[in-house]
Parts: sequence; structure tokens; C-alpha cells
Amino acid sequence: MNNLSNRIFNPLTIALLGGTLALGKKECQHPERAPANAETGETMELTERKKKILAAVVREYIRTAEPVGSKTIAATAKLGCSSATIRNELAELVSLGFLEQPHTSAGRVPTARGYRMYVNELMEHETLTPEETEEIDRSLSVRSEALVSDAGRLASQLTNYPALALAAKPPAMIKRFDLIYLDANSFIIVVLLSDDTVKNKLVHLPVSADQALIQKLASIFNAHFTGVSEQEITQTMIRAAERAADDNIGLTAVIAAFAIEVLTAQQEAQAVLVGESQLLHQPEFRDPDKAHRLMTYRSDGGHLTDLPLSELGGENEVRVLIGPENVAEELRDSSVIIASYDAGDNMRGLIGVVGPTRMDYSKVASKLSFIAAGLSRPLGGAAMPPPGVDNNLISKGVENEVEEKES
Repeated sequence: MNNLSNRIFNPLTIALLGGTLALGKKECQHPERAPANAETGETMELTERKKKILAAVVREYIRTAEPVGSKTIAATAKLGCSSATIRNELAELVSLGFLEQPHTSAGRVPTARGYRMYVNELMEHETLTPEETEEIDRSLSVRSEALVSDAGRLASQLTNYPALALAAKPPAMIKRFDLIYLDANSFIIVVLLSDDTVKNKLVHLPVSADQALIQKLASIFNAHFTGVSEQEITQTMIRAAERAADDNIGLTAVIAAFAIEVLTAQQEAQAVLVGESQLLHQPEFRDPDKAHRLMTYRSDGGHLTDLPLSELGGENEVRVLIGPENVAEELRDSSVIIASYDAGDNMRGLIGVVGPTRMDYSKVASKLSFIAAGLSRPLGGAAMPPPGVDNNLISKGVENEVEEKES
């Protein structure tokens, strides 16, 4: 599973900028401008007032998909500030990179930086309704071969976003080698795996080989190459088998390479993609070209199986990747939320959704966390969490991790 954690969905650095706090008796005072801006990359704390305004913009934009103006903030945030004062704060949040203004006369919308601040510090954790917890519990209570794909469909239905379920295969080893001699220049390698699946390969040789050598290699591989992992098949082991078989034409290396290929393929996770049409219901993806790019990308499973399993170690952990934090260009206008579950046999799987950056992060994270716990129970033997338990959001980016290492 280690080879699944490196290429896609590694978060990019997101700097958080801010200002200082100024309080008045009745009217919010205009605070002193912080010596930070989106271009310098300097990091400071936002004032509490700016945080409240930013949170109000994000919540309203998630709800309406329309730019948010100062009058709306004045009516919903209950700050005791005038629209003019709020407009000044909104302008500063734009200059600091947390908001942007699509048009000069329009309201503001959150940037990826603004969403990151919201997810890290400002949003409230949602609790599931009794009906939602009952549906998840009922759907995932029985272990079956289709359990992971069922969980993906459930995640898509509950969030209204396309969902990805990533299931780790149980480790398999080779139980038996059969080498079938056809003629002097060809033979078939047949391997029986510990999960009772059979893999085979026809080998054409540029040189002649006799049947006695093929039979001797079959005995050697059954004696020394069964019940071992891919990592245990070393060059030293292969050279020892070559000497034992008196193989001077390279058949041992051919058979060993096929064994490694089969064992490596057994380690690859299987991805289940469901609910792609849900994208078409989102205002952001009404542009056919934009929706097509993302759906085409999602349909290519080779791109979507490289997920950060190694970064999700504990129960109910959820990772949020926002916009540019997704390295893949096709995901730069999207957010990805993924939760880890116990797949049994010391392995982990992932359940997640892909949608617009204008996503209700708290609700989606809570639902995915509970679905992940529901998968962990039949697969890994874990207990379901009580309803309303907050999930553990893993949301810090590369910048924070580097700072911790340097300190």
C-alpha cells in the first residue's frame, strides 16, 4: 500500500494572513491594517471580527452559490457593525487573499485560502440526524463482497457528490508453481495464489530449453518461492535458484519476474467510483467543458488510486484538500474530502467525495467519518461511534508540517 500515497492529493502550501483586533463600545472600530498581504506570504492572525465575517461569507456562499454582499453579512453575522464598516473589512479580506470579488459591483466569494481558514478554525462540527445514522448503520451492518461499493453509493447519496471508495486487497502469496513445457522454445508459467486465484503467462524463448530444466525449476520455485512476499524475492534468492537449477539461459529470472509482477498487482487497491452525474447538479459544473474535464479525469482509475493512505492513520480521521492543494490540474477547482477506515488485516481503505470548493465541509466530513466507522465495524471489528461524536479533521498543509520539523 505504500506505493499509493505519493503522487496525487499531496497538499500545497497555504499561507494564512491576518490583522489585529480593535474593539469599540457600540460600533466596530476599523482595525489597524496588518503588515501582511497575499503577495508577501507573511503569516499573521486574523482579527476575531474578520474571522466572523469570513465565516459568514463562506456559510452564505455555500448556501446560495451567489457572491455575498455587506448587507447580507450585516443581517446574518450579528456583529453590530454597519454595512460600510463591513465593506472595509471585506476589502481587507480580499487584499489578504481570503476572499475575491468576481465583479466590481458584486459581492465577495471565498478563495481556496479562505476555505482553508474556515475548515481549520472557523466551521462548526455537524452532528448527523438519527435518521442518517440509522441509514448508515443499517446499510453497512452486514459484511458482503459489495460492502465497499455499497458504502461509495451511500456516500454519494448522502452528500450529493461523486464518491470514491478505495478498498485494500488482503495480502496474497503464491501457493504453488506449475511450469508446463510446450516445446524447446516455449512454456507456460502457472501460479496458484493463497486466495485461490490463478495467474498464468506464456513464455517464448529465443533459445532452446529442455524439459528437464523446466521441471527442475518448478521444484525449486515450489520449495523456495512459495509463501513469500514480493519484497522477499531478492536478487540473491534468484541467483541461488539459478545455481541450483544450473540455469545459464535466464529462465529463473523470467519466472521470478512474473512472480513479482503477480504479487505486486495483488497489493494494488481497487477503486469504486459512483455518482459522477451528481456533478451536473452543482452550479460550478454547469459549464459542460469544466464538468467533462473532471468527469473524464475521475473515470481514469489509474489517477485516483494514488491517495494519501499513509497520512490517515487513526479511526474517524478525515482529510480535506481544497482547490490548489490538489496537485492534479483537473482538481484545481474542486475539493476532495476523504476518510480512512479499518479494512482488516492491518490495512486501511478510503471513502471520499469530490465536489466544488463551495462544499459544506462540516456536513460532508461528519457523514464520511460515520460511514468510515460503519465500514470499520464489519471489516476490521471496530465499534460504531455514538451519534454526534466529532470526526478528527486532518487539515494542516505542507507549510505547517515543515515548520514543525524545523522546530
